[in-house]
Amino acid sequence: MPERTPHRIAGVDEAGRGPLAGPVVVAAVILDPARPIAGLDDSKKLSEKKREALYPLVIEHALAHCVVVVEAEEIDRLNIFQATMAGMSRAVAGLAPVAHEALVDGNKLPRDLPCPGRAIVGGDALEPAISAASILAKVTRDRLMVQLDTVHPGYGFAVHKGYPTAAHLDALQRLGPCPQHRRSFGPVGRALEQMALF
Repeated sequence: MPERTPHRIAGVDEAGRGPLAGPVVVAAVILDPARPIAGLDDSKKLSEKKREALYPLVIEHALAHCVVVVEAEEIDRLNIFQATMAGMSRAVAGLAPVAHEALVDGNKLPRDLPCPGRAIVGGDALEPAISAASILAKVTRDRLMVQLDTVHPGYGFAVHKGYPTAAHLDALQRLGPCPQHRRSFGPVGRALEQMALF
C-alpha cells in the first residue's frame, strides 16, 4: 500500500502593516512534525535576540518556507490591506513542497490562496507554524530596515523600523519623504503637501 502523504499545513503571517515607510514582509512556513522547534511564539512577544536565534532554526528545520517582500510602491498602488493579501498568496504559492492548507494570522483570507485556508485571530500566539512565519517576516523586515537606514540616512529606520514614532514624524517634517515612504499613508501625504507649499 502506498504511504499516505502527510497533511502539510502552512502558517502565514506578515510584518510591517503599520509603518509609514518600507515594505510589508510576508512569510509562509510548513513545519516538520518530526523536527519541532522549542520557543516559538508571536514574534512581537519575543526579544530581538530571541527572534534572531529562532530565525535560522526555522529555516533549517521547516519542510518549506517562503518570504515575500511587498515594496512601498505596490502598497501605495493597491492599499496596505490588498498588498498584504497579495503577499500572503505569493508566499503560499512559493512553498515547495506545496501546502494542503494555510493558516493565516488575522480575520481575513486572501481570495486567491492556492490552497484551502483558515483565518485565525491571534494565530501567531496559537499556531506554531504561524509563529514561525511571524518570526521570519519580522526578522527579514527588521534587517531590511537597517539596510535602508544606510541608503536613506537621517530618518532613523534602523531604530524605529519605519513605524510612526515621534522621532520619525519629526524627521519626516524636516527631510520630507524618501522613496521608501508610503505616499498613501496620512502623515506622509501631509508632509508632501507641506513641501509643495514651500
